[in-house]
Amino acid sequence: MFEVKTLDKPDERRDFPRGHLEAVHLTGLDFAVATFEPGWRWSESVGPIAGTESCQIHHNGYVVQGRMRIRMDDGAEGEVGPGDVFVCAPGHDAWVVGDEQCVVHDFAGAMAQQYAKAG
Repeated sequence: MFEVKTLDKPDERRDFPRGHLEAVHLTGLDFAVATFEPGWRWSESVGPIAGTESCQIHHNGYVVQGRMRIRMDDGAEGEVGPGDVFVCAPGHDAWVVGDEQCVVHDFAGAMAQQYAKAG
């Protein structure tokens, strides 16, 4: 099997306040590119869509551009930026740091399948 798709023609796009997600779905891989604008915060922009207190999506991410701060429900907190590869378990809030948009590639699958869809 060999399968290729281009992000120039994503299978779907989901818009949400101060950002959007583009996803491609392949056999065994759901891949998402999320763009978050300055001022974006999960609890304000996506939380009302998801209907949960915190983000319940697991992320395997790579930051292409910008910076994002992540606070876990247990209070642990950290920041990711360009070139960082990260894993983030469900149960967190996140927000863009600074005045540059943050672009994240997510390989975990759940983001491409479920993120910013009504729960």
